Amino acid sequence: MRRFVDRWRTAALCAVVLGAAPLGAHAQGVPTLDQRQAVLDSQAVVGSTPADFTLLDRREKPVRLADYRGKPLLVSFIYTGCFTICPTQTRALHEAVKGLDRMLGPHQFNVVSIGFNQPFDSPTAMRAFAAQHRIDYPNWEFLAPHGKQVAALTKAFGFSWVETPAGFDHVVGVTVVDAQGRIHSQVYGDRMTAEALGVPLRELILSAPPAGKVPTFDELVERVRILCTVYDADTGEYRYDWKLLLEIFGGLAFFASAGVYLWREWRSQRRSRTPALGAAR
Repeated sequence: MRRFVDRWRTAALCAVVLGAAPLGAHAQGVPTLDQRQAVLDSQAVVGSTPADFTLLDRREKPVRLADYRGKPLLVSFIYTGCFTICPTQTRALHEAVKGLDRMLGPHQFNVVSIGFNQPFDSPTAMRAFAAQHRIDYPNWEFLAPHGKQVAALTKAFGFSWVETPAGFDHVVGVTVVDAQGRIHSQVYGDRMTAEALGVPLRELILSAPPAGKVPTFDELVERVRILCTVYDADTGEYRYDWKLLLEIFGGLAFFASAGVYLWREWRSQRRSRTPALGAAR
């Protein structure tokens, strides 16, 4: 499997195509992926809602995609027979998910790795792949679709792939799905980072609540906590921005003090006017 090095710069909101097929590949008759078209196809599904496919988890239990609604979902397509990019991509995704721990806990989003090489990417093969790479997150599952579903499933997520003598030439990246099951964005590259995933996840989690729902105090506190985290490129993790936290608490303390002062002034003026009103009667 050749490396597909297109990377999605979410901060700049543009796709950058860096990779190219080896020279002479077409002349030799070796199937290759049209990388530019693959990016266009993956972007074409943004905003759409994939059908409610039913897949099997590592314990061979059926799992519907609709089961993941209610939280953002990260979707990664892999094949277990790969010895290069898929393991690298999965380990990088694992590190990125760990880097999100401080900003977002596992209760706030889900991750699924889907094996598209059927029937070889069976639940048993997916379980072995997860164990081999020590993926043991409570919000991360490895899923196997039925062989007849693969074409429709990959097309729904904008995932392009071509079978070659060496394996598969395919898009490398993660599809970000919102809590309603709608595709929000595509993040490209096998060297996934917490920053690349944190941008769309933060946007989704901090988005306005459904109409008619008033955020609870705990939800407001959680939003402030998320806003007060920043990505640290040195550690590859999110950390608290203590300067921002101090500014927020300082601002709250100021408004609280001003409120108390105004309330006391109002009480004092009210008491001073009460005797004069009584004497007039």
